[in-house]
Amino acid sequence: MTQQYDFRQDQHLVLNGSAQAGIILMKMGGAMDLGLKGRAAIVTGSSRGIGRATAEAFAVERARISMCARTAADVTQAAETIRARTGAQVLALRADLTQAGDIQEIVRRTVEAYGTVDILVNNAGGPPAGTFDDMTDAEWQAAFELTLLSTVRLVRAVIPHMRRAGGGAIINLQSTSVKVPLDNMILSNSIRTGVIGLAKSLSLELAKDNIRVNNVLPGAIMTDRQRQMLALRSKKSGQTVEEVRRLRESKIPLGRFGEPEELADMIVFLASDRAKYVTGATVQVDGGLARSLM
Repeated sequence: MTQQYDFRQDQHLVLNGSAQAGIILMKMGGAMDLGLKGRAAIVTGSSRGIGRATAEAFAVERARISMCARTAADVTQAAETIRARTGAQVLALRADLTQAGDIQEIVRRTVEAYGTVDILVNNAGGPPAGTFDDMTDAEWQAAFELTLLSTVRLVRAVIPHMRRAGGGAIINLQSTSVKVPLDNMILSNSIRTGVIGLAKSLSLELAKDNIRVNNVLPGAIMTDRQRQMLALRSKKSGQTVEEVRRLRESKIPLGRFGEPEELADMIVFLASDRAKYVTGATVQVDGGLARSLM
């Protein structure tokens, strides 16, 4: 007789997000199996927020993960937590994505550990808020290096390994600002669109190699960065942070901020064979916030 799994014993996991809920489903026999077992995935900017949730979602699917962030202690702790929760193979690497040498080392260490790279998730955070008058040449250059050039370098580094493996998946995390420019976000509005153009071109160039390239656009996802933006708007408007938050949520059709795990679900799906006919796409995960048709 098949033993029935009792959800009540892991009720706290269900309430804490989809990645943890995936652990429950693994106990039930892998009901959410996306065919990612053993795949080697690099997730950048993964010590916290969306990146960390994404790394954990891949771990639940039994992929092998390389996590990286600028602060060694943070990414090491995040990796240890994910290993303990999921039993997955997780490599923790300190890296500054504005440094070409660090990017080469991420890929080298991943290939050394896992033999290849099957999946790349480009998540470099975002440039600082501000208007055109606020920004110096140095800030424009820094935003270019963080947002666009890091993507170029990472893709260049992983493509040879994906070609040898017979294919791969590249997912770029950007922002709904590429569809609807955001107030006080001149750097993001300007430079992120370059990543979208790059990804569309790559999806055409790399299709013959069975390498798929897609973009995911987070909307109002409750991360540390989102909290910082709410605090900045609070300071400028004179409203409390809670008032700013309620106003922001009132403009989201689904009426709330999203959670990092909800975004991670989309990323993991796009990396899987369930999405093997999807390339060159730009997918919003924003609760309906962006009103653009395309």
